Amino acid sequence: MHRRDFTRSLLAVALVPRVAPRASRAAPRVNGTRLNAHLAELSAFGRNPQGGVSRVAYSEADRQGREYVTRLMRDAGLDVRVDAAANIFGRRAGRDPSLRPILIGSHVDSVPEGGNYDGDVGSLGAIEVAQTLAESRTTLRHPLDVVIWSNEEGGLYGSRAALGELQPRELALTSNSGKTVGDGIRFLGGNPDDLASARIAKGAYAAYVELHIEQGGTLDREHVDIGVVEGIVGIDQWEVTVEGFANHAGTTPMDQRRDALLAAARFVEAVNRVVRSVPGRQVGTVGRMQAFPGAPNVIPGKVVLSLELRDLDAAKIRALYTRIHDEADAIARDADVTFTFRPTVENVPAPTDPRVRAIIADAAKALGLSTRSLPSGAGHDAQDLARIAPTGMIFIPSVGGISHAPKEFSRPKDVENGANVLLETVLRIDAL
Repeated sequence: MHRRDFTRSLLAVALVPRVAPRASRAAPRVNGTRLNAHLAELSAFGRNPQGGVSRVAYSEADRQGREYVTRLMRDAGLDVRVDAAANIFGRRAGRDPSLRPILIGSHVDSVPEGGNYDGDVGSLGAIEVAQTLAESRTTLRHPLDVVIWSNEEGGLYGSRAALGELQPRELALTSNSGKTVGDGIRFLGGNPDDLASARIAKGAYAAYVELHIEQGGTLDREHVDIGVVEGIVGIDQWEVTVEGFANHAGTTPMDQRRDALLAAARFVEAVNRVVRSVPGRQVGTVGRMQAFPGAPNVIPGKVVLSLELRDLDAAKIRALYTRIHDEADAIARDADVTFTFRPTVENVPAPTDPRVRAIIADAAKALGLSTRSLPSGAGHDAQDLARIAPTGMIFIPSVGGISHAPKEFSRPKDVENGANVLLETVLRIDAL
């Protein structure tokens, strides 16, 4: 067998759960002080009075934050490019260009009035790994790619484009920045007319590993250093429109009203009741509602609201949606209104790769860190990458379980620990 064929045969069974052999010299470790300083510097872009950030995708703050991380990527010696979906990629060459790259990264866009750690820890942690490899003069066998995904918070747009699943109709949707998705991609240097070029083929990467804050309180409450993620929930979202009839609030009798807002309120209660009626960790949320015309002396004739369902089981999501839709039909008949459901986001559940999970756990233990397996109740770009590459996620504690809020916080030592686990995981995957 030729050496190249032997190498490729190893890749076919790569990522087995064992500790990889290691060179005799001491393994490199990240610079935690620098990493946490970079987190503080990134928080300046979109800083809000509450102490967090409003760096929503496609905004000016998002553009400035991306410029900052791009400079860090270049300082780390990465060859940087922006794809058609506005994802930022930076490559560090490996010793064997025939080997598939290892991919690490996250996102830097935020929710409105969000925190300073969601996405940022994984993005800057990945850049710190590349910087550490450069400073320690460690060249991997595999090429290493660092990625900053675009518009994660709006619906995993960048990573879904990498799968070829960003639909043309979605380009016309309005993002939190006020721009359409298409205009936003162009604003960040992408090309919405050439999204096919952003597609990543299945098997193009040897592995994808994403570092992230937990966004829950399990690790912090149990005093565990590292979470090894079992899988990422599916997230389905709909825009729900309730239409009744707008009329004078003073002259229309109560029994003759077609109140869209009253029907919408009953719908919100029904969502909560249906989702709680079956055992499991599924969740359902109505997080946004707007009544029209919105005057205090007019009975609302139209309401637009959101519906979101999450679970690790896609079949359960479908079953819950069916029951909720039936409830809406019953409310519509009783209140003489109509309900219309328009799908806006569909992110399928994604179990992580068991071999990558084992490597992450071994890497953490080798660093003297405690671990716990747990699911991710939040969506991440990793759930898209899991469909085209062996994927793993590393969680660090979120103090108090707070996330998507200005008080979101992860301790500097936990940030450093997570980045070191990411680095050690990359080294172990590379050595296979």
